[in-house]
Amino acid sequence: MADRVGQPLRRALESAGYEVLPFPGTAEAVLAHVPRTVPLTVTASPSRGTAATLELTERLTAEGYRVAPHLSARMLRDGAELREVVDRLRAAGTTSVFVVGGDARETGEFPDARSLLQALEAIGHPFGDVGIAGYPEGHASLDAAALERSLVQKAPLAHHVVTQVCFDPAVIASWAREVAALGVHLPVRVGVPGAVSREKLLRITAGIGVGESARFLRKQPGLLRRFFTRRGYDPGPVVEGLADEFGAPGHHVTGLHVFTFNDVAGTEAWRQDALRRLGRRR
Repeated sequence: MADRVGQPLRRALESAGYEVLPFPGTAEAVLAHVPRTVPLTVTASPSRGTAATLELTERLTAEGYRVAPHLSARMLRDGAELREVVDRLRAAGTTSVFVVGGDARETGEFPDARSLLQALEAIGHPFGDVGIAGYPEGHASLDAAALERSLVQKAPLAHHVVTQVCFDPAVIASWAREVAALGVHLPVRVGVPGAVSREKLLRITAGIGVGESARFLRKQPGLLRRFFTRRGYDPGPVVEGLADEFGAPGHHVTGLHVFTFNDVAGTEAWRQDALRRLGRRR
């Protein structure tokens, strides 16, 4: 029994990817604490602009990491800027991107993720792995029908789905089955917070700007509550609750996408400890 549950969970932990924010010091923290076997994603911040995302992507790629930058539709002015971004990523050797609509208020040529995906396809992008977002607990700005329609429309232009944070494994599994029933058979990587202290979360939300912080907290109201414990957040219960879901029939839950909030030291220590404990169960 332990091996049946432990092996899929071990594979999910071994292949987990980390999401980081393009802040000063992020590259140094990653280099100090994250093995180069861990795939990375770099977010896009309206307050810092696309340039900060690209610069960190280039730096970490040059250091030997596999890095997927967020391409935020609402942060790109037009097709000319998109081609410049693609050329820059091509030159850096980037093979993966994550396409989102984004939180920027002003829009240019691309109002949403679907329009950006279509533009990338039209220019013949070089990316062999394109990720899109999934929402097990819905979206503040879109109803359930619109979310389903959007995912079905985007899926043919993507290679995997990353979910927004959800703390209920049963809700995640149910959503994944519903997605599969819609005909979306992309691998699903479940988004979970890393082992982050409440002090780190507060510094991050303060640093991304008032407007972005408010949007962040509206989208993840349960997250802040869970960080207000003495020791911070422990991702263990959610991850272990998903153990039976990795590779299970009826859906395509395959792995983990860890939102580190730049606490990469704490998150990597937690991951390694989880792998050691799984090893002792065998």
